[in-house]
Amino acid sequence: MRFIFTCGGTAGHVNPALAVAGRLRERMPDTEILFLGAEGKMEMELVPRAGYKILPLHITNIARGKSLEALAHNLDTVKNVIASEREARRIIRGFRPDAVIGTGGYVCYPVLMAASRLHIPTLVHESNALPGLTTRLLAKHVDRIMVGFEESRKHYPEPEKVSVTGTPVRGEFSAYTRESAKKELGLPAELPLVVSVWGSLGSGHMNGILLELLPLLEGQREFRLLHAIGSRDFEDITRRLAETSLRPADCGVEFREYIYDMPRVMTAADLILCRAGASTLAELTWLGKPSLIVPSPNVTDNHQEKNARVLERAGGAKVLLEGEFDAASLLSEVRALLADRKALDSMGSAMAALSVPEAADRICGQILEMSRKN
Repeated sequence: MRFIFTCGGTAGHVNPALAVAGRLRERMPDTEILFLGAEGKMEMELVPRAGYKILPLHITNIARGKSLEALAHNLDTVKNVIASEREARRIIRGFRPDAVIGTGGYVCYPVLMAASRLHIPTLVHESNALPGLTTRLLAKHVDRIMVGFEESRKHYPEPEKVSVTGTPVRGEFSAYTRESAKKELGLPAELPLVVSVWGSLGSGHMNGILLELLPLLEGQREFRLLHAIGSRDFEDITRRLAETSLRPADCGVEFREYIYDMPRVMTAADLILCRAGASTLAELTWLGKPSLIVPSPNVTDNHQEKNARVLERAGGAKVLLEGEFDAASLLSEVRALLADRKALDSMGSAMAALSVPEAADRICGQILEMSRKN
């Protein structure tokens, strides 16, 4: 069988597609898979790393402002959508997929619209409780909508097209134990590991907090901290670090631009500091990792806080809002949790209870069902 996946913009859109593609290949080794992504975006690097072919489409986002610049940008976006849909149609005709699957990002719109007009079965997966703009625009055109939360069904005009699957997690997240992951990373087994990760682009606010945290950690040997800066601020933060007299290694801290071996690093972690993107939360629940979650305030309908509060109410996480803590108070939270192994274990168990381990298989089932109807 042949399938096209389309996803883009962030790892939160790309990783669920990789999880499902990997599961399809496990179930049907002869399956042919092609990805379509947005030119210049991170999927063009992440997808080939996972062993799949990806072709680029020139697509841009929608500016939400009302300025003349935003208007001009959106006019260009309309032109790009038309051109990308035309190119996607050409690729689909040549590849002849049994189904086309989108997992989020602006690139999904032209690809799924092209497939729909060619009468190819189309499916879209929405990880967040509230549908994003692309999913809302596609809702009336695709054949099947798959969602991560039961409560999401009410947000769609045709609920009968909606299937609750959960959000899939890549198989690599089952490849390690905490002990084996720490050993492979060269970390001491006896020291707790705190992982600080804020999406593929990173968080300027949290990068600032981590810089303020360094002097407070000088000489400490209580835990190791691995912080992902993100591509947006990496050069600036690297420069600012070079201007200080502190060496991160002397503070038990390691900075990276991006964590490519996320399954291994997250499995090794004793505590995770992160945003509340739905894909990240699915990984946290899969691994049963206690977390301090700082939802992004710069998202539509504040959906990250709504996602995070679900985990907090279940006892698996604590939610901290930007502006309500500083480096010192964050350090106090971290130290208090690491000092209470019983509380950490309880949070981990509560987090694991929220996992949907069969999400990838549920989605594969939906894909194969739609393909057979073709």
